[in-house]
Amino acid sequence: MNATLVAVVLSLFSAVAYAAAAVAQERLASRNSDAGMLRLLATGSWWWTVVLNASAALLHVVALKYGPLTVVQPLGALTLVAAVPMGARVAGRRVTMVEWRGTALTLLGLSALLVTASGPQPDQVLSVPQALAVAGATSALIGLLARRGAKPGLRHASASGVASGVASALTQTVTVAATDRSGPLLSMQVVGVALLVAVFAAGGLLLSQTAYRGGLGAPLAVVTLANPVAAAAIGLALLGERLQDGAAGILLALAGAGLASWGVVLLTRVSPAVPPAHEYDDDHPVAAVLALEPRSASAEPALLPRQPERKSAPGHLTAL
Repeated sequence: MNATLVAVVLSLFSAVAYAAAAVAQERLASRNSDAGMLRLLATGSWWWTVVLNASAALLHVVALKYGPLTVVQPLGALTLVAAVPMGARVAGRRVTMVEWRGTALTLLGLSALLVTASGPQPDQVLSVPQALAVAGATSALIGLLARRGAKPGLRHASASGVASGVASALTQTVTVAATDRSGPLLSMQVVGVALLVAVFAAGGLLLSQTAYRGGLGAPLAVVTLANPVAAAAIGLALLGERLQDGAAGILLALAGAGLASWGVVLLTRVSPAVPPAHEYDDDHPVAAVLALEPRSASAEPALLPRQPERKSAPGHLTAL
């Protein structure tokens, strides 16, 4: 099977898993907006989102072995495609036209980037000095975006996307270097860069959890856009990846970036209307992730859904 096709298929499965995790994180954040991260870390349902994210990350790692960053990363936009309707289903409402337009524009723009960025199976890796320089610059940028006291929202989403994109770029170095039979499997390069991957992947997860307190659509769109931009910047600047078709490819990439940004702007105009905790229904596509076991009642009273009396269906659905 063609290497690029393998990368695309693996990225599709990874995107669906990331979408389910994002919906679960947003639900937990919306129902515990006043709770700190330490409380969320103590809940079993939050760790289920970690399992989903880890599964998605594993698929993503394998995809990076077969496809370049400029191909694999834009496919993360499919996370948005899956998460927006999935999140609406969980909240018991319809997807609004604004959400559909924003999602479509974001995907169309990232698809243009994908066309211009198609390339061969990766073979170059970051050196240890390059990886350390990337880590230092990324840490400074994340610190600026998510500085202490900043209101949770798009700044944290941007920081999360950058952290995740850099983690992917570093992951590709680990994957390619570890499978290169010309050197030792556990070299200093592999071990050192793997530690940086763990730090940035964990940071991206925690930053996204904070960002989702302001809703799902806009923060997830920003994460989806910032992630491939950060990874592609590293691929183009340090890993020898190139846009296709010269000047025409660059123009198409810029047009795609503009469309994707427009889609993100549309999604930022959506105001989240989170229903009360008792209005949630556990009969949804990510029930396995969000369901809480009865024995956890004492540990997670704020997260447990209450069973209200059945009422007639409302005649109007609140738009997000």
